[in-house]
Amino acid sequence: MNLLRIKIYQPNAHYRLPFAYQRRHTYPLPPYSTVIGFLINVLGIINQNDDLYKNGIRKLKISLAGRFDAKVTEMIWFRNLSKKAHLGRFGYIQNRENNGHIEHPGGQSQMWIDVLNDVRLLLYLGHENIEILNEIKNALENPVNRLEVLHIGRAEDWIVLEEKPKILEEKDLEYIRHGGNFKHFFWIPDTFYILENGWKQMNNSYFEGLLYNLPTFSKIEGYESNFNRHGKRTFDYLRTKLNDGLIIGQKLLIDKELNFPIFLGELNG
Repeated sequence: MNLLRIKIYQPNAHYRLPFAYQRRHTYPLPPYSTVIGFLINVLGIINQNDDLYKNGIRKLKISLAGRFDAKVTEMIWFRNLSKKAHLGRFGYIQNRENNGHIEHPGGQSQMWIDVLNDVRLLLYLGHENIEILNEIKNALENPVNRLEVLHIGRAEDWIVLEEKPKILEEKDLEYIRHGGNFKHFFWIPDTFYILENGWKQMNNSYFEGLLYNLPTFSKIEGYESNFNRHGKRTFDYLRTKLNDGLIIGQKLLIDKELNFPIFLGELNG
């Protein structure tokens, strides 16, 4: 198995926790489903029956780490189209004027949103077929087939590649006892790959972290008939630990060039 290393910078980003509403909290890292959506966008995949999705994206192993310099909380307004909200703002149904200005119908709801500043992500993709990794690499370097602006998180959370994506071979990796404070957050999935006399799987029971059920792949309602990528989704989930970067007394799969640990998640259970 070969790996593709991708280093990404984002000036701002929000990776929403799905159960946060009035105050929209963010993960410190994007969940796997967000990264999968990013790759689908990069490759321009419309039909999930395409071979590039079924035998490419669906068979990827993913490792994700990242850090940010600061977190701020912004206030935004959401439009509320209920009749009650409209009456509360304008007084009667036929009116849309407020302080001399014509506005959209409905009311407004105040919302607080946590935003990460100066985000740096380190993404490793693993696949048995190096041609799949090369196709992703070429698409990142020249995204002519992208479905929309390249982003991770919200539509406005654009990305910048900090370096040219790089293919890593097994000789670029080592499995050694290594530890310290890596000053990055890590997703450490239930099952991940190590390289010790060949590729093997191990579990995360010896690693510290908060437990999350992270979304991975999704099925979109009615997708076969309308190809609407933004339709209602049903997700698969993966049990994962969020580690804050302090890892002591463990053997780790290391990117020798960066001296950095890799936790290649098996997303298909």
